[in-house]
Amino acid sequence: MLVLKSLSNIKCSTSPSSLATAFTHAPSNFTLFWLAISLPLVVWDCGYVLLRPRTMVGGDLHWPLWTPYALYGEIDHVYGWKAFNANSGFTGAQGFLNVLETLMYLYYALVYFQNATAVGSGGKKVVVGRQAGVAVLVAFSAAVMTLSKTLLYWLCEYFSGYDNIGHNSLQNLIFLWIIPK
Repeated sequence: MLVLKSLSNIKCSTSPSSLATAFTHAPSNFTLFWLAISLPLVVWDCGYVLLRPRTMVGGDLHWPLWTPYALYGEIDHVYGWKAFNANSGFTGAQGFLNVLETLMYLYYALVYFQNATAVGSGGKKVVVGRQAGVAVLVAFSAAVMTLSKTLLYWLCEYFSGYDNIGHNSLQNLIFLWIIPK
Protein backbone atom coordinates (compact mmCIF):
# COMPACT_ATOMS: atom_id res chain seq x y z
CA MET A 1 0.00 0.00 0.00
CA LEU A 2 2.94 2.33 0.64
CA VAL A 3 3.92 1.84 -2.99
CA LEU A 4 0.64 3.46 -4.05
CA LYS A 5 1.40 6.41 -1.78
CA SER A 6 4.87 6.76 -3.26
CA LEU A 7 3.57 6.51 -6.81
CA SER A 8 1.10 9.29 -6.08
CA ASN A 9 4.12 11.58 -5.83
CA ILE A 10 5.02 10.96 -9.47
CA LYS A 11 4.83 14.11 -11.51
CA CYS A 12 4.15 13.89 -15.23
CA SER A 13 3.95 16.89 -17.50
CA THR A 14 4.56 18.29 -20.92
CA SER A 15 7.29 20.84 -21.09
CA PRO A 16 6.73 24.21 -22.77
CA SER A 17 10.15 23.93 -24.40
CA SER A 18 10.93 22.13 -27.65
CA LEU A 19 9.40 19.01 -26.08
CA ALA A 20 5.98 20.71 -25.92
CA THR A 21 4.19 17.80 -27.54
CA ALA A 22 6.16 15.02 -25.80
CA PHE A 23 5.04 13.37 -22.59
CA THR A 24 7.71 13.58 -19.90
CA HIS A 25 8.00 11.79 -16.60
CA ALA A 26 10.25 11.82 -13.56
CA PRO A 27 9.63 9.91 -10.34
CA SER A 28 9.78 11.78 -7.07
CA ASN A 29 12.76 11.22 -4.79
CA PHE A 30 10.41 9.46 -2.38
CA THR A 31 9.35 7.01 -5.10
CA LEU A 32 12.98 6.17 -5.90
CA PHE A 33 13.74 5.79 -2.18
CA TRP A 34 10.72 3.53 -1.70
CA LEU A 35 11.73 1.30 -4.60
CA ALA A 36 15.29 1.07 -3.27
CA ILE A 37 14.00 -0.13 0.11
CA SER A 38 11.02 -2.25 -0.91
CA LEU A 39 12.41 -4.16 -3.89
CA PRO A 40 15.17 -5.99 -1.96
CA LEU A 41 12.67 -6.81 0.81
CA VAL A 42 10.17 -8.25 -1.66
CA VAL A 43 12.91 -10.30 -3.37
CA TRP A 44 13.88 -11.65 0.07
CA ASP A 45 10.25 -12.54 0.78
CA CYS A 46 9.83 -14.20 -2.62
CA GLY A 47 12.92 -16.29 -1.98
CA TYR A 48 11.56 -17.47 1.35
CA VAL A 49 8.12 -18.33 -0.05
CA LEU A 50 9.17 -19.95 -3.31
CA LEU A 51 12.01 -22.01 -1.81
CA ARG A 52 9.96 -23.49 1.05
CA PRO A 53 10.48 -25.85 2.89
CA ARG A 54 14.23 -25.38 2.46
CA THR A 55 14.00 -21.79 3.81
CA MET A 56 11.82 -22.74 6.79
CA VAL A 57 13.02 -23.71 10.28
CA GLY A 58 15.00 -26.93 9.90
CA GLY A 59 15.67 -26.37 6.20
CA ASP A 60 19.20 -26.21 4.81
CA LEU A 61 18.69 -22.62 3.57
CA HIS A 62 17.01 -21.24 6.69
CA TRP A 63 20.13 -19.89 8.41
CA PRO A 64 21.24 -17.09 8.21
CA LEU A 65 19.20 -15.38 5.52
CA TRP A 66 15.68 -16.42 6.46
CA THR A 67 15.95 -16.79 10.27
CA PRO A 68 13.53 -13.86 10.90
CA TYR A 69 10.84 -15.91 9.17
CA ALA A 70 10.86 -18.36 12.09
CA LEU A 71 9.07 -15.64 14.10
CA TYR A 72 6.96 -14.50 11.16
CA GLY A 73 5.76 -18.05 10.53
CA GLU A 74 4.51 -18.10 14.14
CA ILE A 75 2.77 -14.72 13.75
CA ASP A 76 1.25 -15.51 10.34
CA HIS A 77 0.61 -19.19 9.76
CA VAL A 78 0.36 -18.59 6.00
CA TYR A 79 4.16 -18.33 6.13
CA GLY A 80 4.62 -21.19 8.59
CA TRP A 81 4.33 -24.94 8.77
CA LYS A 82 0.54 -24.90 9.20
CA ALA A 83 -0.14 -23.67 5.66
CA PHE A 84 2.77 -25.60 4.20
CA ASN A 85 1.62 -28.89 5.73
CA ALA A 86 -1.96 -28.19 4.62
CA ASN A 87 -0.61 -27.82 1.07
CA SER A 88 -2.14 -24.33 0.86
CA GLY A 89 -1.43 -22.79 -2.53
CA PHE A 90 -2.13 -19.23 -1.46
CA THR A 91 1.38 -18.53 -0.14
CA GLY A 92 3.11 -19.71 -3.29
CA ALA A 93 0.58 -17.96 -5.52
CA GLN A 94 1.09 -14.63 -3.79
CA GLY A 95 4.87 -15.18 -3.92
CA PHE A 96 4.65 -15.74 -7.67
CA LEU A 97 2.61 -12.54 -8.07
CA ASN A 98 5.26 -10.74 -6.00
CA VAL A 99 7.82 -11.82 -8.61
CA LEU A 100 5.69 -10.32 -11.40
CA GLU A 101 5.18 -7.08 -9.45
CA THR A 102 8.88 -6.83 -8.73
CA LEU A 103 9.77 -7.30 -12.37
CA MET A 104 7.33 -4.53 -13.28
CA TYR A 105 8.82 -2.14 -10.70
CA LEU A 106 12.32 -3.04 -11.88
CA TYR A 107 11.31 -2.29 -15.47
CA TYR A 108 10.03 1.12 -14.36
CA ALA A 109 13.25 1.91 -12.48
CA LEU A 110 15.47 0.69 -15.31
CA VAL A 111 13.61 2.79 -17.87
CA TYR A 112 14.17 5.84 -15.71
CA PHE A 113 17.84 5.22 -14.85
CA GLN A 114 18.84 4.16 -18.36
CA ASN A 115 16.89 6.75 -20.33
CA ALA A 116 16.41 9.89 -18.23
CA THR A 117 17.92 13.04 -19.67
CA ALA A 118 18.28 16.49 -18.18
CA VAL A 119 15.70 19.00 -19.39
CA GLY A 120 15.51 22.73 -18.82
CA SER A 121 17.66 25.06 -16.77
CA GLY A 122 17.14 23.12 -13.54
CA GLY A 123 18.56 19.97 -15.06
CA LYS A 124 15.64 17.82 -13.89
CA LYS A 125 16.07 14.32 -15.34
CA VAL A 126 13.03 13.01 -17.18
CA VAL A 127 12.09 10.20 -19.49
CA VAL A 128 10.42 11.46 -22.65
CA GLY A 129 7.75 10.20 -25.02
CA ARG A 130 6.22 6.77 -25.42
CA GLN A 131 8.86 5.18 -23.20
CA ALA A 132 7.83 7.48 -20.34
CA GLY A 133 4.16 6.65 -20.85
CA VAL A 134 4.79 2.89 -20.88
CA ALA A 135 6.96 3.11 -17.75
CA VAL A 136 4.24 5.02 -15.87
CA LEU A 137 1.58 2.56 -17.03
CA VAL A 138 3.69 -0.41 -15.91
CA ALA A 139 4.38 1.19 -12.51
CA PHE A 140 0.70 2.02 -12.05
CA SER A 141 -0.28 -1.55 -12.97
CA ALA A 142 2.21 -2.93 -10.46
CA ALA A 143 0.84 -0.59 -7.78
CA VAL A 144 -2.70 -1.80 -8.49
CA MET A 145 -1.41 -5.38 -8.14
CA THR A 146 0.22 -4.49 -4.82
CA LEU A 147 -2.97 -2.95 -3.48
CA SER A 148 -5.20 -5.76 -4.76
CA LYS A 149 -2.97 -8.47 -3.37
CA THR A 150 -2.73 -6.75 0.00
CA LEU A 151 -6.52 -6.40 0.19
CA LEU A 152 -6.97 -10.03 -0.84
CA TYR A 153 -4.54 -11.14 1.86
CA TRP A 154 -6.40 -9.16 4.54
CA LEU A 155 -9.83 -10.23 3.27
CA CYS A 156 -8.82 -13.90 3.31
CA GLU A 157 -8.05 -13.48 7.00
CA TYR A 158 -11.34 -11.71 7.67
CA PHE A 159 -13.45 -14.28 5.84
CA SER A 160 -11.60 -17.21 7.44
CA GLY A 161 -12.26 -15.90 10.94
CA TYR A 162 -8.61 -14.80 11.24
CA ASP A 163 -7.53 -18.42 10.99
CA ASN A 164 -3.85 -17.64 10.43
CA ILE A 165 -3.39 -14.56 12.63
CA GLY A 166 -6.17 -14.70 15.25
CA HIS A 167 -3.89 -16.22 17.89
CA ASN A 168 -1.83 -12.99 18.16
CA SER A 169 -2.10 -10.10 20.58
CA LEU A 170 -3.16 -6.75 19.12
CA GLN A 171 0.36 -5.40 19.64
CA ASN A 172 1.91 -8.31 17.72
CA LEU A 173 -0.64 -7.90 14.95
CA ILE A 174 0.12 -4.20 14.56
CA PHE A 175 3.91 -4.41 14.69
CA LEU A 176 4.55 -7.84 13.20
CA TRP A 177 1.71 -8.28 10.68
CA ILE A 178 -0.12 -5.05 9.73
CA ILE A 179 2.90 -2.75 9.39
CA PRO A 180 5.05 -5.28 7.46
CA LYS A 181 2.20 -6.03 5.04
